[in-house]
Amino acid sequence: MSKPKRPNSKAANSNPASLANSQSRAPKGLPDRDTLLKYIRDGGETDKSALAKAFGLKGEDRRALRHLLQALEAEGALGKRGRKGFAEAGALPEVGVVDVVERDPDGEMLVKLVKGDDASLVPLSPDSRAEAGPAPGMGDRLLVRFEKLENGEVEARLIKRLGQSAHRLLGVIRKARREIRVEPVDRRSKDTLVLDPAEGADLRDGDLVIAQVGPSTGRYGPHRGKLLEVVGREDEPRAASLIAIHAHGIPMGFPPAAEAEAEAAEPPTLQGRQDLRDVPFITIDPADARDHDDAVYAEPDDDPKNPGGWIVWVAIADVAAYVKPGSALDRTAREKGNSVYFPDRVEPMLPERLSNGLCSLREGENRATMAVRMVFGADGRKRSHRFVRGLMRSAAKLSYEQAQEAIEGRTDPKTMALLETILKPLWAAYACLKKGRDARSPLAIESLERKIAIDEMGRIASITPRAALEAHRLIEEFMIQANVSAAETLEAKRTPLIYRIHDTPSPEKLQALADFLATLGLPWTKEPPRTERFNKLLAETRGTPHAEIVNEVVLRSQMQAIYSAENIGHYGLNLDKYAHFTSPIRRYADLIVHRALIKALGLGEDGLTDRDIAGIKDTAEVITFAERRAMAAERDATDRYVAAFLSDRVGAEFDGKVTGVTRFGLFVRLSETGADGLVPVSTLGDEYFVHDDRAHALVGERTGARWPLGMTVRVRLREATPLTGGLLFDMLSEPMAADPNAPKPRLGMRGRNDRGRGGAGFSGPRRGGGGGSGPGKPGRPKNIRNGRKKGGPRR
Repeated sequence: MSKPKRPNSKAANSNPASLANSQSRAPKGLPDRDTLLKYIRDGGETDKSALAKAFGLKGEDRRALRHLLQALEAEGALGKRGRKGFAEAGALPEVGVVDVVERDPDGEMLVKLVKGDDASLVPLSPDSRAEAGPAPGMGDRLLVRFEKLENGEVEARLIKRLGQSAHRLLGVIRKARREIRVEPVDRRSKDTLVLDPAEGADLRDGDLVIAQVGPSTGRYGPHRGKLLEVVGREDEPRAASLIAIHAHGIPMGFPPAAEAEAEAAEPPTLQGRQDLRDVPFITIDPADARDHDDAVYAEPDDDPKNPGGWIVWVAIADVAAYVKPGSALDRTAREKGNSVYFPDRVEPMLPERLSNGLCSLREGENRATMAVRMVFGADGRKRSHRFVRGLMRSAAKLSYEQAQEAIEGRTDPKTMALLETILKPLWAAYACLKKGRDARSPLAIESLERKIAIDEMGRIASITPRAALEAHRLIEEFMIQANVSAAETLEAKRTPLIYRIHDTPSPEKLQALADFLATLGLPWTKEPPRTERFNKLLAETRGTPHAEIVNEVVLRSQMQAIYSAENIGHYGLNLDKYAHFTSPIRRYADLIVHRALIKALGLGEDGLTDRDIAGIKDTAEVITFAERRAMAAERDATDRYVAAFLSDRVGAEFDGKVTGVTRFGLFVRLSETGADGLVPVSTLGDEYFVHDDRAHALVGERTGARWPLGMTVRVRLREATPLTGGLLFDMLSEPMAADPNAPKPRLGMRGRNDRGRGGAGFSGPRRGGGGGSGPGKPGRPKNIRNGRKKGGPRR
């Protein structure tokens, strides 16, 4: 059994101020390259001031040290750690803060050090010393311990989840034995809080509260707590989103100063704007949308030099006119980063006065806009574009379904009047743009998004697949082209901006994909990845029994898109330049791009400021984290709603597919609802099952029976827990027979000290996870949660 050991026993001393005292005395004077690298390698994370103190440097020597550090960073020998820190490139501390950023094809979670762009991805594993609680998921921020195994691999052992303040706790009131206790909702801590009886006299059992953590009541007793707020009831239908908001630290509401600025906003005028009110823009959005960021219009190009060409207008809400740099609204929007959408509510980035009022492109009302006029040739390639700051008036508000039905011949009185003059030209323009899109060949991963319908009581009425309409693809492509135009304009003007970037898949992910495809008899060569190759694979398997799992595994092989001040292009869209411009009501990144366009094109005095420019890298990091935080909160709320929806069907049987294979069990996605749950390895049979990570299967050591990734199975729902969002299944299907031609299972995972029948663990097929109940102990694992697929990498 592999014995974990520290990757670097000295790396734990990451406090720069104490670095010099953690080692033998450094020689005085400016060090040479090798001496400096050895000192940093031995001591771990440090910064220039600590190094200057350790080597006794002053004046010119300090400046020379700075140049030496910059040179070492440029050549890749050192990596940045935060804003001022350095460490040996790729070095990991003993304990660090990480984000869950990726999944491998088997569903194992991969984490990345928050303060280290050069640090590699590390698999996440459980720790017997970690606090019990639901599984970490995509976007979660964790405190982990890095440990090196005897085989040379490094893994991250969970210590605790971060996000909610360490001094504030969201919990449920439990009254028993003359005590009033607060039990954490997601059980991140083994401790509960005890409230003063006088303070909790009016509380009821089952109240959801926020409490402040106080001192312990004794050496082994629980901590005292102070009641801060009652936020609802655990049995209320809408409690799921409240729990997610508080558990993930989603900023709620707005400070009085921001609300005051929003209320003081006035309707737009023509001053400084081009009058676009004669352009019959329409909005096409989800039926329940309240904030309308974008409107579109298309017409044939009458330029004889562009036969068969089209002019496409995209008008976007001019949020920059209302949210001024440095204002209370601006500070709040930056902190929020984006609006967060739950099945039953929205936590908006901007106050309703703006998000659903002056900034929303309402039908028949004058609105300030940043619009782009794009010209496309008959081949679908963009010939030119120009931005204008204007005043527009939406001619109509349509839902995706309305627009689609009208094009298919099922008009209503409203769409009948728009069909010939507006809708048909839009579809004809899209047919033209699609030629360019097809030539570009962006990733064609299919969305498996589910629509959750909430009734008037706040309960889930149904969970159904969300229809993928051509109307969705039309708006998506128009928005992509507008985003490209923004990035191209700002690069041409040499104006700083926040890019939306998407890296190519890593070699490790591609190797894992090739291993899995080999189990299906599908070849995958090791040539550099191109989107066309992925699309060819998806097309070849579409309509086959393997289509869904191949789509899922290809999705898992991709990196996540992020915001960055540095451009590397967008791999998934197959674009060299890309920035978010089209949703400034709900994304702060788009607001920064709007300000950059205003500054670059001289469209007003409210453009990008020097302060914005100086902080643009930090802003990109802040909003990337906010996006991950929102994804995690949205996922958790949906998980809880789905668990509540299925809670009265415990004992029912369902068809599904194995979407995750881990050493502690199988994750199964139900065909009916798309919900994911865990089948613990301890319940799969009488023999010992091992995780063959190359074959992507659990394999019986005695019989060779297999539970492979992608297998169609039937399961029985054993447990559904709305409070945590967890689903637990019993397997009803039989395993596949042993494959006599299969290579001997690779048992490299055995030595991770967490294997066994029902061995502990938690990573799941996507964003969720579950855990084992301990070696040889069947029963409910400690860390159970289900995941859901929201659609593909956010673009």
